[in-house]
Amino acid sequence: MSETTTTASYLTQEAYDRLEAELQHLSTEGRSEISKRIEAARDEGDLKENGGYHAAKEEQGKMEARIRQLQQLLQTAVVGETPPDDGVVEPGMVVTIKMFDEEMMFLLGSREISNDDIDVYSEKSPLGAAINGHKIGDEVTYEAPNAKSITVKVLAAKPYEA
Repeated sequence: MSETTTTASYLTQEAYDRLEAELQHLSTEGRSEISKRIEAARDEGDLKENGGYHAAKEEQGKMEARIRQLQQLLQTAVVGETPPDDGVVEPGMVVTIKMFDEEMMFLLGSREISNDDIDVYSEKSPLGAAINGHKIGDEVTYEAPNAKSITVKVLAAKPYEA
């Protein structure tokens, strides 16, 4: 069970429900639609030079990969309520930090939480792990993947609202 804990991603109930609906659609109507398109393209004749057939098969491969990704994500997800607005950095929060004299704002958690264009950092990333659990005003130093020490200051932490 500890393996699941290390690969689990935080999702809000809303995000979980949205992803579950997407999985249901892809697993049923999505598969049915792509099968019909492949069959129709197959009926057009020579498969070697049939662009429609190859495009449909490629789309089928991408859809099956997304189905597997959703299944794994939903099986290992930690579903929780929106975190409290208490200034403590945790998954599901929009965090503003100061790094290299520049402000940076991002969502801490899984990119599947958001439909927005906001940058997302996993709580397992070096930066995410360093600031997780810290409060507004805290300065934290962490080691970046290039082995350099980076100091960041937490400026704000608010619950993400879709």
